[in-house]
Amino acid sequence: MSKQKLSLQEQLLKSGLASSAQAKKVQADKRKQSRMQTHNNATVVDEAKELALKAQAEKAGRDRELNQLRHQQEAQKALVAQVKQLIEQNRQRQDPDGVAYRFTDNGKVKTLYVTETLREQVIKGRAAVVKFEGAYDVVPAEAAKKIGERLADCIIVCFQAEPEVAKATDDPYAGFEVPDDLMW
Repeated sequence: MSKQKLSLQEQLLKSGLASSAQAKKVQADKRKQSRMQTHNNATVVDEAKELALKAQAEKAGRDRELNQLRHQQEAQKALVAQVKQLIEQNRQRQDPDGVAYRFTDNGKVKTLYVTETLREQVIKGRAAVVKFEGAYDVVPAEAAKKIGERLADCIIVCFQAEPEVAKATDDPYAGFEVPDDLMW
């Protein structure tokens, strides 16, 4: 046997929690509201709906902010991974028996032992000293430029590369042009 489902109003009447007068009053109020709505084209404000919509909008805003923060963190992790890979692939070998190259990091003097040629490359701007995860390494200037684009605070020492000096010729006026108005 299937039991018929009773409406809430019928259940309240049957259990004695509400009187028939209260039920009639509620039905009359509903009819009045629907009549007013159709005749006046007035909308009945449903506070519960408004609160639910407001809560939903706030939740969507919070979710958007959290997603944006998560994307920023993922992007930062990707940059760190790229920098780590660039350093590992371009790291120049240090020489414990080599020449000391001293530089400052946060006001403290640090020392790397490198070969004489590598030291000259750092001084001439063809190589740079980078710091990543507490370790100092020397990388070529091109790699340092890529690292600087991703995480600028990793670059510790990077001098501007010196332009190549043209070989001197015997003619002291080589490279000078005489203006046309001075020509005779």
